[in-house]
Amino acid sequence: MTTSRVIVVGAGNAALCAALAAREKGAEVLVLERADQDRRGGNTAFTAGAMRVAYDGVDDLRRLMPDLTDEEVANTDFGSYTSEDFLDDLARVTEYRTDPDLAGILVEQSYPTLSWMRDKGVKFMPIYGRQAFKVDGKFKFWGGLTVEVNGGGPGLVDYLCKAAEREGVKIEYGARVVSLIHGDDSVTGVRVKQNGQTRDELADAVVLASGGFQANTEWRTRYLGPSWDLAKVRGTMFNTGDGHKMALDIGASPTGNWSGCHAVGWERNAPEFGDLAVGDGFQKHSYPFGILVNAHGKRFVDEGADFRNYTYAKYGRRILEQPNQFAWQVFDQKVTHLLRDEYKIRQVTKVTAPTLEALAQKLEGVDPDGFLEEVRAYNAAVDTSVEFNPNVKDGRGTSGLPVNKTNWANTLDEGPFEAYQVTCGITFTFGGVRINSNAQVLDTDMNPISGLYAAGELVGGIFYFNYPGGSGLTNGSVFGRIAGSHAAEQTAAV
Repeated sequence: MTTSRVIVVGAGNAALCAALAAREKGAEVLVLERADQDRRGGNTAFTAGAMRVAYDGVDDLRRLMPDLTDEEVANTDFGSYTSEDFLDDLARVTEYRTDPDLAGILVEQSYPTLSWMRDKGVKFMPIYGRQAFKVDGKFKFWGGLTVEVNGGGPGLVDYLCKAAEREGVKIEYGARVVSLIHGDDSVTGVRVKQNGQTRDELADAVVLASGGFQANTEWRTRYLGPSWDLAKVRGTMFNTGDGHKMALDIGASPTGNWSGCHAVGWERNAPEFGDLAVGDGFQKHSYPFGILVNAHGKRFVDEGADFRNYTYAKYGRRILEQPNQFAWQVFDQKVTHLLRDEYKIRQVTKVTAPTLEALAQKLEGVDPDGFLEEVRAYNAAVDTSVEFNPNVKDGRGTSGLPVNKTNWANTLDEGPFEAYQVTCGITFTFGGVRINSNAQVLDTDMNPISGLYAAGELVGGIFYFNYPGGSGLTNGSVFGRIAGSHAAEQTAAV
């Protein structure tokens, strides 16, 4: 039996998991990465590395994170996050549109896949810095998100690339795949442009894992709508929808939320595309403990509707809808100690003032009278009889406002005050190609396209409107592993 050949398009988390899984099944594997080596890794290199995983208790976590000490375990309430919890969260935040079969696979395979990644050399650690607060001397995790990769997204890319090199996977950089080679029966390879030359690379199967189309300004405006050309791109400049286009060109079925995306509050003056030196530091995710105001000085979202994990991916769109596409996050001294590390970076648009009146004059682009009126109304509406607790949805809210705050509502009355200007940062798009449970791409007649698989952000049907934080990387790993494994198995069986 001859060795099968699998080509993987892309070199982020989903792509590298696909490559490792195909190699594990005995295939010869070639990874084609559009970026040069210094900018490899797609969006994965820009993430903070959180991975949502179902687990029943701390013993499950200790198997993923064997470096956890007895002292850390004793001083931490990790709780549990069951498969039912994960599936419920995924269904709820996608407004019950997520594909039930794919969602079930994502959830049930989350722990086995992270265990497999650990065996490949990926190191995991608890997200103490972003997902746990210390109460009465003990850390307590919240929001179902406990695990991150040591070294964040760049660390994940390094771990997976080292595993690929160790296991004999070939990676070529500066290699942009421009089309699929296909006949009546199956996909038989790709056409790739590298160093100014175009060539054909033949294979028994191709795995597309080249990300979303968020870095394509024209496509953003076409599919997401007006003003999306003004959004900042949080990650790589190379995710321009190449994989989508080449799959659709040969009859792949489009599916999912093509007008939807993951978009967050992002530093107003960040560059057009992500900066690897800053990484995820441009994000500003402590808004549940303050208020967001627009150019009129008015609040426009319920900052405390839910844990940050379940709202941040949709609030970027709401910011983009505001006049001049910006907002200010405002905090007082009662909560500034809770602000995440990203608020401390040098590249930040920040103002401080001892009084609200002075702050109002410093909020660039904001009507100062409108802001002061809004804060007075907000302060008067806060139910201070309920105790503030950042670890749980504490029910400390407001009443009688046009937009009430449901949890973590504190009066803004203790200076000095801090405010941070944000705009919309787009992470990845939700629309993509349709796959089955084996990660095979389906055509518009709902039949598998022989020899073609897909994983990661270019797969549609899993996320709609929003997503639970940390599930993007897990999605890429789970379906990347499935795609690579089945691509190698199918071709080996031929």
